[in-house]
Amino acid sequence: MNVTRELFDEVMVPNYNPAAMIPVRGLGSRVWDQNDNEYVDFAGGIAVNVLGHCHPNLVNALKEQGDKLWHLSNVFTNEPALRLAKKLVDATFAEQVYFANSGGEANEAALKLARRWALEHHGEQKNQIIAFKQGFHGRTFFTVTVGGQPAYSDGFGPKPGAIDHAVYNDLDSLKALISDNTCAVMMEPLQGEGGIISPTAEFVKGVRELCDQHNALLIFDEVQSGVGRTGDLYAYMGLDVVPDILTTAKALGGGFPIGAMLTTKAIAASLKVGTHGSTYGGNPLACAVAEAAFDTVNTPEVLEGVARKEQLFRQGLDAINQKYNVFSEVRGKGLLLGGVLTEKYQGRSRDFLVAATKQKLMCLVAGANVVRFAPSLVVPDEDIQEGLARFEQAVASVVNAE
Repeated sequence: MNVTRELFDEVMVPNYNPAAMIPVRGLGSRVWDQNDNEYVDFAGGIAVNVLGHCHPNLVNALKEQGDKLWHLSNVFTNEPALRLAKKLVDATFAEQVYFANSGGEANEAALKLARRWALEHHGEQKNQIIAFKQGFHGRTFFTVTVGGQPAYSDGFGPKPGAIDHAVYNDLDSLKALISDNTCAVMMEPLQGEGGIISPTAEFVKGVRELCDQHNALLIFDEVQSGVGRTGDLYAYMGLDVVPDILTTAKALGGGFPIGAMLTTKAIAASLKVGTHGSTYGGNPLACAVAEAAFDTVNTPEVLEGVARKEQLFRQGLDAINQKYNVFSEVRGKGLLLGGVLTEKYQGRSRDFLVAATKQKLMCLVAGANVVRFAPSLVVPDEDIQEGLARFEQAVASVVNAE
């Protein structure tokens, strides 16, 4: 079969518009396409490929488990799932874990749990969910409505109710919405899709205090910020604020689909037998790979390396910017960074992404005004230098095409 980019347009639903080239293999932070062109990967599968491509620890875990047991159903439990859950509990505030297949599913579980908990403990009037504008929490109808980007949730008919949106980093806007009828506040401890926006210390602590005052659960969506991305195992650890529920996915499986919701025993008790479920959630194959990814990332060498690599990125981007003046600032933490385009280049982040791909560099956008980088946490220093050199060529091509 002749597999080309044209075949995509023929056989795939048109909700994506992928690049013209088709990657066929990867190793570390390098990827090769059908014509054997080599790319440097600063996209990381959107913060998923936390250990790059084909990391031996993950490949070995997949092969070993592939010879043992793939799927059972949740009528049975399995050893990889129990080991991974124990490691997640031991490393975080949480006491119990629910496994799903994706971040959206983990967030769906968190929201359903919050509503069920509030109903059981406080009555049906306590059902309001507050999230933040520009937030992103998944693509199920519930999670996309809680996400604060109407462009993603409009056009599909009536939305789930009792969901309101405050302004990120603006405590007064939250104060105006929150009440004793609020069951949960959901937020990213570093907004990803919304533009790589870090919370101020005052804001994130204030959100926790308001939740406590109104007996509302604080849900941290760490789908993008978790598993070492910010230099802490989970971003909440660097913010000195502990949520009631945390969701994790993306990097958790290092590229194999898995999601998890973490919470306390007291809150988890509301998801009694039969109240929620997932056919594939917690399957042995996903959990075995995720365990290997988690063990590899959760080490001082990898986590401490993130801050050092962040500085290399920032220095390189600053040097490029001094020449071409395309960014007003570089936002983010660890290896989730966003170059915010200046007034002159407003709305043109995709132009930079396309130019980068032409220079054999894979990067991302976060909205129309931010170029996003989410590379492997173990990206070699020489790949950072090479990738930034290619990005400089891309920037030059956009600037010189004026």
